[in-house]
Amino acid sequence: MKSYENLKETLAFYGVNCNEPYYISSGNSILKFPKKSFRIDFYAFCICLAGNIELEIDNNTYNINQNGFLISAPSTIIKFKKVSKDFRMKLLFFSKDFLLKNIANPFIIDKMNLFRYGSYNILEADIQQAVPLYAFLDYLQIKTSVKGKFTEEIIRTIIFNLLLEIAEIVSLEGGDSKENKKKKKELFLKFDELVKENILLYKDVGFYAKQLCISDKYLIEVVKKATGKTPHQIIDEALLKEAYVMLGNPGYSITQIADLLQFSSVSAFGRFFKKYASISPTEYRRQQNIS
Repeated sequence: MKSYENLKETLAFYGVNCNEPYYISSGNSILKFPKKSFRIDFYAFCICLAGNIELEIDNNTYNINQNGFLISAPSTIIKFKKVSKDFRMKLLFFSKDFLLKNIANPFIIDKMNLFRYGSYNILEADIQQAVPLYAFLDYLQIKTSVKGKFTEEIIRTIIFNLLLEIAEIVSLEGGDSKENKKKKKELFLKFDELVKENILLYKDVGFYAKQLCISDKYLIEVVKKATGKTPHQIIDEALLKEAYVMLGNPGYSITQIADLLQFSSVSAFGRFFKKYASISPTEYRRQQNIS
């Protein structure tokens, strides 16, 4: 697996030279796609203009057709599997630091409830829903082609409005539940951030419950209502992402990876990985041609 550290490295794969913390594509055909899985370290919004694409995201396969879109957060693992000859898409990439510049609340994106599957969401928009999305992207393309005194602020505002429009579509699809009270939502967001920050050191639910000053039972209830998953599943998914990234680095042996991920033994790591990936770490590397 290839892990791109920033926008510049990702876009360089497509022959695009970008030194800004954001990027909007033209929507023209892309001649090549990465053949291996890679982890994005920025926010991405991709909407299909024509044709269709098959993606593997965090080990799940999805098909996106015209007006369908992907919205994803940093740490999402993506692999391009199949693309139709007439496939075209519009891309928007931006860093969290750029969007949240001068914003006091670091959880403002999370509170939009955009990511139904942890770090991403895939939806099929109807024509009425898609029109304003295309309009925002077209306007972004115009504003990024020129430099003015307030260009950065204008671009940031357009992206915020685009995200709010996407949040409306998500909510209409039944994303928000009446049971999802404000306090529980905030607790879940804090739990999710703690997991991302501490996954290499702590894997037990008790640690996170203690950090949030709540009981294990209450944390289970909060996470279950927010995602339909248990805290153990969220922790395991975060751990699996790290495993994929490390296995993609030939500089690490499987023994070193098991140690870095705090498994008691190589066999324990192997059992964990095979439970979710259906193959062993060694077989995964062989399959991905990682030596």
